[in-house]
Amino acid sequence: MTGPFNSTRDVILRTEKWSEAIAFYGSVLGLPIAHQDATIVGFETGSFRLYVEKGKEHGPVFEFLVLNVEAAKRQLLEAGCTIVEEDPSVPRCYIRDPYGLVFNIGQATQPN
Repeated sequence: MTGPFNSTRDVILRTEKWSEAIAFYGSVLGLPIAHQDATIVGFETGSFRLYVEKGKEHGPVFEFLVLNVEAAKRQLLEAGCTIVEEDPSVPRCYIRDPYGLVFNIGQATQPN
């Protein structure tokens, strides 16, 4: 076991209709922007932070932080998960579990 998987309060939604999504969440729902850069905007919802990221869609993604992304990835693959996408430079890895849920595993900065 690689240690605990601790959830963040972040949910990432990636879409190719990025400008439209930002307008929807900002104007229609009136969510305040908490983070913004060239490819991602974070909206504060109260219970969670919704990040709208520019790119190919893969459904909403929850995030778990782990002490060792590579070890966690190996553990999840052995348990029947599949890699959706990974970026070792971040480091992060989008995983689909055997039941269809896609989530991100990211690097924790310190033990929780």
